Amino acid sequence: MALRHRVFIFLLTLWLLTACAVSARADAALLLEEPYGHLGAFTATGHAAVYLTRVCAESPTVLRRCEDGEAGVVISRYNKVAGRDWLAIPLIPYLYAVEESDEVPLFANPKIVAFLRNQYRKNHLEAVSPDDPSGEPPEGNWTQLVGAAYDRTIYGFEIETTPEQDDRFIREYNSGPNRAHFNLLAHNCADFARGVMNFYYPHTLHRNFIADVGITTPKQISRLLAKFSEQHPELRSSSFEVPQVPGTLPRSTPVHGVVESVLKSKKYLLPAAVLHPIVTGCLAVAYVGDGRFDPKRHAMILESGHDLEPPLATAARRDYQSELKNLAANDAKSWVLLQAVADPQFDPDGRPVLRMRIGSSSVALGIARDNILNTSPALARELLTERLQMELRRSSDPRASELDVVSDWKLLRQLIPADKTLN
Repeated sequence: MALRHRVFIFLLTLWLLTACAVSARADAALLLEEPYGHLGAFTATGHAAVYLTRVCAESPTVLRRCEDGEAGVVISRYNKVAGRDWLAIPLIPYLYAVEESDEVPLFANPKIVAFLRNQYRKNHLEAVSPDDPSGEPPEGNWTQLVGAAYDRTIYGFEIETTPEQDDRFIREYNSGPNRAHFNLLAHNCADFARGVMNFYYPHTLHRNFIADVGITTPKQISRLLAKFSEQHPELRSSSFEVPQVPGTLPRSTPVHGVVESVLKSKKYLLPAAVLHPIVTGCLAVAYVGDGRFDPKRHAMILESGHDLEPPLATAARRDYQSELKNLAANDAKSWVLLQAVADPQFDPDGRPVLRMRIGSSSVALGIARDNILNTSPALARELLTERLQMELRRSSDPRASELDVVSDWKLLRQLIPADKTLN
């Protein structure tokens, strides 16, 4: 089927899909976040947090019930941030370091991410992460509080809760002690998330003393929650994925348990197999018996607009990829070089732009969906081409929903010169 026909049929039936679309009403969702950066090569267990849809943040340390239109809060334990045991951040800032979904950039590089994080910190997080004595952004782990989707892919496992449970959670966590006691082995981020989910469903999540040698890991508790949901179909549940934002930041790596990390790492496995073959064999049995779990299985895609959408189908991905290859072959790649040295700013409506120098001129390229058509068509076309290439790249992990790709494709079509074709 030609690409234009596929898109036409998709748009024609969109109103039907909208009528029965799954809203991301993850009353309580355990977030399993992939490892990234230098530590990802050594500590592959990732990060754990909890997303609550009816609970919002009066401040990072004070919870309240959400008002109409609010998307809920992500709560987690961090190491050496404000001396607190937990901090709560609204969903969109937690994922993208902006306040509204229409401000989310279509493409991210390190300068954009640092700019957005620091602007949000200055506006909302000064109490927990103030400027350093020289007036510059502070060093430390505060950057983990906002913009998580720039660094890594995130998986969510949601389960139904009640408003009464949420009210009790707010009372107890607001009145209880909130002093840091992070410990990698006994009080890590997964231990905190386990405690939150067990508050709603007691004794559901626990450590695995075989596959994880007694350390609570994000993957272990996610596996248990998925299993609990299967055993209790009366509780509305689903799983979803938040793809890492396309851009020049390194891609995150698959999340593992403790034993799984050893078995899938040559630098650990080969010496262990030589020195302790029996122990290594026992670890393999432990992993096969109780450590395997695929978080992306049956996962929908969580869009920034808070809806769950199916991932792009393989056949559609190939069609888009073929058409994009024909288009991109004739496009200059000046934008790839320009974006690396451009200065991130906000436009008058508060949406991100990149201020670029082109010859003797200065151009502000909109990088959000609502402002990308406002400036240089050539640069905007190259940005969208780069984004689509990353979304359409073959991978075992879904990189985008069909709705998101169709939206990007529609924007790109508006930027194509008359002498070029794009189905």
